[in-house]
Amino acid sequence: MPKLKTRKAAQKRYKRTGTGNFLRRHAFKGHLLCKKSNTQKRRLSQTICISTSDSKPIKLMLPY
Repeated sequence: MPKLKTRKAAQKRYKRTGTGNFLRRHAFKGHLLCKKSNTQKRRLSQTICISTSDSKPIKLMLPY
């Protein structure tokens, strides 16, 4: 059986936790930050767990 390949784009975007969940960053933090409030920018900087419905395709992209 050949080895499974890791999707490098997914590897850069998601991090697996100790319990098997995945962490991701928020969108809308790349540019056009002058019009956003400090509160919004601070909340967008936090990492969050992905939803359970999105976890199955990410587990296929990150087999190891």
